[in-house]
Amino acid sequence: MKSTIPAITIALSILLTACADKTASTVDKKIPTLATVSSEHIANANATPEVWLSYGGTYDEQRFSRLKNITQDNVKDLGVAWTYDLETSRGVEATPIIVDGIMYVTGAWSIVYALDAKTGEELWVYNPEVSGEDAAKGCCDVINRGVAVHKGKVIVGVFDGRLEALDAKTGKVVWSTLTVDKSMPYTITGAPRVVKDKVLIGNGGAELGVRGYVSAYDVNTGDLAWRFYTTPNPNKEPDGAASDEVFASKANATWGDSGKWKTEGGGGTVWDSIIYDTVNDSVIFGVGNASPWNPKLRDPEGNGDNFFLSSIVAVDADTGKYKWHFQTTPRDQFDFTATQSLILADLPIGADGKPRRVVMQAPKNGFYYVLDAKTGEFISGKPFVNLMTWASGLDANGRPIENPNARNWENGFVNIPGPMGAHNWHPMAYNPQTKLAYIPAQQVPQLLKSNPDADNDKKMRWNVGLQYEAGVPPVYPKGTLDFIRKDFKGNLLAWDPVKQEARWSVEHSGPGNGGVLTTASNLVFQGNIGGELVAYNAETGDKLWAKQANSGVVAPPSTYAIDGEQYIAIATGWGGGWALNYGVGWPKAVTPDVGHVIVFKLGGTGDVPEIPENGIVMSPKGDAFGDDALKMHGLQKYAENCMVCHGPLVVSSGVIPDLRWSYQTADKESWNDIVIGGALTDNGMVSFSEYLSADDAEAIRAYIMGQAWLAVANGDAKEPSND
Repeated sequence: MKSTIPAITIALSILLTACADKTASTVDKKIPTLATVSSEHIANANATPEVWLSYGGTYDEQRFSRLKNITQDNVKDLGVAWTYDLETSRGVEATPIIVDGIMYVTGAWSIVYALDAKTGEELWVYNPEVSGEDAAKGCCDVINRGVAVHKGKVIVGVFDGRLEALDAKTGKVVWSTLTVDKSMPYTITGAPRVVKDKVLIGNGGAELGVRGYVSAYDVNTGDLAWRFYTTPNPNKEPDGAASDEVFASKANATWGDSGKWKTEGGGGTVWDSIIYDTVNDSVIFGVGNASPWNPKLRDPEGNGDNFFLSSIVAVDADTGKYKWHFQTTPRDQFDFTATQSLILADLPIGADGKPRRVVMQAPKNGFYYVLDAKTGEFISGKPFVNLMTWASGLDANGRPIENPNARNWENGFVNIPGPMGAHNWHPMAYNPQTKLAYIPAQQVPQLLKSNPDADNDKKMRWNVGLQYEAGVPPVYPKGTLDFIRKDFKGNLLAWDPVKQEARWSVEHSGPGNGGVLTTASNLVFQGNIGGELVAYNAETGDKLWAKQANSGVVAPPSTYAIDGEQYIAIATGWGGGWALNYGVGWPKAVTPDVGHVIVFKLGGTGDVPEIPENGIVMSPKGDAFGDDALKMHGLQKYAENCMVCHGPLVVSSGVIPDLRWSYQTADKESWNDIVIGGALTDNGMVSFSEYLSADDAEAIRAYIMGQAWLAVANGDAKEPSND
């Protein structure tokens, strides 16, 4: 592909980004091909905005494009250039990567697609064939956030823990490396990053009980180069890893010598954000939540901060050796991961107004942090949400000033933000022209209450140590769901990271946000729960254009140019943590559908895919049964084992079947075959015989059938027809 940007524009782009490209001064500034694309090209990606080379666009991961063919004046003329139907339904969260005229994107089940970026023609599809048993290990659906590219290879982290390099032209496997212990409930949902001929990848699984780490593999062979653990060795002994020294000198002392962390890993998975600071030659990554959440179970003897849970950590890019860390939520017990978008930028910090290299994050806990990228020094932090119950602010060192009641779960505590966070995985963006960050923010409260049975010998599926749905009885009055939904809010927030204040905010019709893209023409693109992709004025928040995608739009867009035309690409599909875990927060049930790739350009005349007809009849398929005690027991067992997929109060988004309207729920034998016998294992619904007795399963069925008829009584469903 030949460049369509004048030489003077390229030269200006290089000049503007030179301060961030000190390690790549000899790089060929021509647009890379499949065969040549390298980490040096990613370091200088601002010079070639026609392509989108990595998850966040550049190593700084600002999700800012210097393309500006699409402007505030002509964005109204955006239309569909082409669409492509992915093979499966379920969650779609990937960022499309575009190089050499080819788009590489992933769908559910870690399936990789190579498409002609101009026409949408399918070039090849690679299905790693993730098993249903592995799918059951995920907290938040069988999603994948995308691939990395490097010198003729496409690299994907597969849901079941494999890291695989594919031939970029054919999709054939070049090498495959297992990055996890398959006997443990590890998953990979994040996108790999390529840095200096190494592939970086983390993993997920903290809610089910694992020990977190981030690994670097040789991009040519798949051999392990280094590994950094984020929680201690169970015996506080060396692992033969890059993290050994810092655990011996600093981190081990922040953990006690007993508790479930010793047998179940402690958590701290690196399941999303990993960035590379070219100026300081540092890999910086976000660390996730504790396992179990409840520290009285996790680390009962200790009173320490439990490094490196809920932290931002910097290590040497070549060796993985520790450089610095900053802990956003010490001794985390709220599921306040710090895995959310990390962004590098040069900001005018201080009285002299000179640019300072910083790393920024808006993690789940609701504070926006600005840190020195070289040292990790806390520069500033303020709440980016209007309502917060767990803390009142940050002290001079950036440590949260906690509400004294926030950790008292014995009688229950309504936490805002809840475990879904004030900002979740949906990537934010930063525009160096407006000097604003654009955050997909949300308000989702959660009642947290200790579970008296959490320390028994029979493990629950989710390893959190709290009582889900505490205080919500099996019977509740009409209007309760509408009341709950009013507390679930989402908004796109423009945030000034220097002044630490909001510039503008646009509220959505519900809490579900999409990831963000911003461009040099001062546009911001974002999807929302209503199924729209929207373009906003980056300076004012004014809505300039919107297109109904007829599907969930939660993935972040990317942009590229071919033959002088700029394209906006988005992968769509219902699914992910919101759709599975919080169906009660959705204004209406969605129709299951395959995912899609939708690409827009000025003057496009195509159509988006139609919504399939929903054949699900919202009415009970059997009779209610059981007394109040049985249903209450069923509620608790449902909450501990079923809720994260089928939804609180048994209200599903529709992505996974709503059990209230299932014929299988109404039939005891069919129900037992599935829940205890594992009849639907291939679909990801494995046997729960390890966690539930047959009596437990029947109690859950009684609770669900009770919820079905409660929906009829409250006017949320229809009585069964006699036809």
